[in-house]
Amino acid sequence: MSVAGRSGPTPLAVAVAAIYSAQLSRAKAGGGAMAVVGTLQSVGIVVLLHGTGGTAAEESRATIVAGAALGVVAFLALNLLAQRFGALKSGGGLDYYGSLPIRPAAVVLGLSSGYVTFAIPGAVVTAAIGTALFDLPVTHGWMLVVTTVTCGITFSGIGALCGLMPSRPEIATLAGQLGFTLVLMLGVIPPASWPSVLRPVRAALPLTYDIDALASALTSTPGWPGIATRLAGSAAFGACCLAVAARSYRKALDQ
Repeated sequence: MSVAGRSGPTPLAVAVAAIYSAQLSRAKAGGGAMAVVGTLQSVGIVVLLHGTGGTAAEESRATIVAGAALGVVAFLALNLLAQRFGALKSGGGLDYYGSLPIRPAAVVLGLSSGYVTFAIPGAVVTAAIGTALFDLPVTHGWMLVVTTVTCGITFSGIGALCGLMPSRPEIATLAGQLGFTLVLMLGVIPPASWPSVLRPVRAALPLTYDIDALASALTSTPGWPGIATRLAGSAAFGACCLAVAARSYRKALDQ
């Protein structure tokens, strides 16, 4: 009989906080290096694209910066989180968490929030460099914090699913990398550069909601109703992904 069966589950908030703290401690031993890699990667994209898109329309320049900044979140909370869950599943790490008196949702939320936290400094650095290079207004730069949280929910939810649903860790790694690549492609290529037939498809994908919301906020005339709608849609989609991931975690334990 598991500990959870004898003593009952720990309150969700307490369990999430404990796993989150452990995850931050683990980052000091090597996770921080991956955050630096993600940051340099996105800053490099901004610098490279400045050479070709520096004179584009303001909306296009804002999309490039928003896509690169939130790309740091995608790298950590989608790509690396998928690999982490895949490794835990294949290496028996999930059994350890399963022996603790905590709910599956606490494990998913605790690990996910840790990876999102790692991404915040990199997103800020990338956005700061990008707005300066592309001459964008920073009046509503605070929206970076909001979009980092909402896209963190979405990307970590997808990352958890990519890590928990496949039967093999190699597939989880591939799924995470493909998801990250898709975010970058959707993010740093402005909508105006997409074929007209594909623009509605791109706009409908939840992966673009936060990028487009931040891009709008980085222009001189933000569309606040659209921003609010996109943020709400992203948070709802991400919450659903996290809920499904928690069920996948429970299913993996039962197996």
